[in-house]
Amino acid sequence: MKRLTHVLVGLVALCFTQLLLAQGAIEITRGTDKATPIAVVPFGWQGSAPLPEDMADITANDLRNSGMFAPIPRGNMLSYPTRDSEINARDWRMIGADYVVVGQVSASGADAFSLTYSLYNVVREQVVLTRSISGTRTQLRDIAHHLSDEVFKELTGIQGAFNTKLLYVAAERFSVDNTRYTLQRSDYDGARAVTLLQSREPILSPSYSPDGERIAYVSFESRRPEIYIHYIRTGRRERISSFEGLNGAPSWSPDGSRLAFVLSRDGNPEIYVMDLASKQLRRVTNHFAIDTEPTWMGNDTLVFTSDRGGRPQIYKQNLSSGNTERLTFVGNYNANAKLSVDGRTMVMVHRQEGYRNFQIATQDLERGNLRVLTETSLDESPTVSPNGVMLIYATRQQGRGVLMLVSTNGRARSVIPTQFNDLRVPSWSPYLP
Repeated sequence: MKRLTHVLVGLVALCFTQLLLAQGAIEITRGTDKATPIAVVPFGWQGSAPLPEDMADITANDLRNSGMFAPIPRGNMLSYPTRDSEINARDWRMIGADYVVVGQVSASGADAFSLTYSLYNVVREQVVLTRSISGTRTQLRDIAHHLSDEVFKELTGIQGAFNTKLLYVAAERFSVDNTRYTLQRSDYDGARAVTLLQSREPILSPSYSPDGERIAYVSFESRRPEIYIHYIRTGRRERISSFEGLNGAPSWSPDGSRLAFVLSRDGNPEIYVMDLASKQLRRVTNHFAIDTEPTWMGNDTLVFTSDRGGRPQIYKQNLSSGNTERLTFVGNYNANAKLSVDGRTMVMVHRQEGYRNFQIATQDLERGNLRVLTETSLDESPTVSPNGVMLIYATRQQGRGVLMLVSTNGRARSVIPTQFNDLRVPSWSPYLP
């Protein structure tokens, strides 16, 4: 019972994560139609033993996850060139490919590898990109993600986000009173997970700093919620907030100098901002309603969830003027907002009137259009890739807590594979050096 109380208290920091009233046009997207067909041919390799990573397969999955490309199955390929000079355009036109990616891996030392790759335009019958990249055996996945980023940017003009990282919390229950919580850091697609922190008490709301070097999160290790900053390179931890009552939902300012979070030190959950250098604390909201789940819209505006209108909705407040504006009107419950880097698209948890399902939706902040992206239920904690092309969220599937990846155009969706059975609160990293 004590552990359940801790979890429930912590969840107040995330307390509005789901619901919706159909007052406008709602679109549920499906399938992979209109995605550009592309062939990522198995890369050539002359070594005596197979490589530990199938880099072509990783690249194909990256492009598929964006929702903008439909990789052609290997079994449908008529030929398997490894250099651009070996490409026969007619083979690829026959199976409907618009582009072809080929590559050749070679060993350049005892533990050094080089990949030379080309991107071929089938319609124009010309090579549009040729490059080489090197790395060690442990960097083969990084090389593949880098290739995906290069191809994606060449064809879309958008910076790729496949070489980024993902944070999430895994809960492993051994008995009724024995659960281990670990903070995991992995590739964006779930591969190569490492444990950064473990605790017998809940860990909530992990959030990457803009430089990717620090993580803010909520820990119950002292049997009540406190906010910490974890330094990834050194493992050093710094306690930031441990006031009486609720300390929750930390969110970094775009310049990394401030942290917004929720405190109930004055009796009601309100949003505060701390200057991390001086530790000076400023109260931002002052309302009898519950204000929670802050996220930044530029350096001078906070977006947050509040039930001040009678139902949980999303608002924004200018920190200089104090002016507050409601952003969501479609739905009787919208919460846990995250913004794309350009500030045009807001991702949130959303529920339709008369339905029990909690789903992830996006709203165009310029036009006001709302689109429901997911068809699962009990969806929560959305996090957006730094280029705004993909998002990951937590949901339930066959009694398990899983992470789902979905493209923001709705064309691609998949479960993030991990070794754990109960995953929560994902957080996508910024672009990393």
